[in-house]
Amino acid sequence: MIKFQYNKTSLQELDKQLKIRERALPTIKSKESALRMEVARNKEEIITLQEQLSTEIQRYEKMVALWNDFNPDLVSVKDVSLGKTKIAGVAVPVLKGVAFEVKMYSLFNSPQWTTDGIELLKGLAQICIKTEFAKMKLEILEYARKKTTQKMNLFEKVQIPDYKDAIIKIKRYMEDEQSLSKASQKIMRDNLEKRRKKEEEATKR
Repeated sequence: MIKFQYNKTSLQELDKQLKIRERALPTIKSKESALRMEVARNKEEIITLQEQLSTEIQRYEKMVALWNDFNPDLVSVKDVSLGKTKIAGVAVPVLKGVAFEVKMYSLFNSPQWTTDGIELLKGLAQICIKTEFAKMKLEILEYARKKTTQKMNLFEKVQIPDYKDAIIKIKRYMEDEQSLSKASQKIMRDNLEKRRKKEEEATKR
């Protein structure tokens, strides 16, 4: 609910606040639209990554009998390189790369497919990390989109109409007040004129 007074100062302040919101609204709408598109794109990315993970796990399951001879400690995540970027003014994390540490192993004593097994585990780890980052990014974007939508609706559906309504009320009040003032002045002038005429007639007698 907008608080205002029926005077020129309040009218000027309301007009100023209205213009601020009217100028900001197209930018907010544009941001909301961009975030909505980015959220949809990110959701598709997560689905694609989950499908990739499922495919890789199926490959893993086909080799399940061989994995008994594989040492899973041979490969581990050494470092995850992070960055930041802005999407529609919202800062989101970026996965720049994943570094793995592969322990030394004997080519003679290890299964022939050990190298392939290491690459498969790397691939699984990368997809899992990418998926987690995509989910984190989606959470940030969803929150920003929700807040932007709320602000857009507040401006468009509540504040701008309320400010316009308040401005109309003040203008009408001031117009009515001006009309009343003019009418009062006219009545006063008419009364003065009648009194003057009476006094003139009284002096002539």
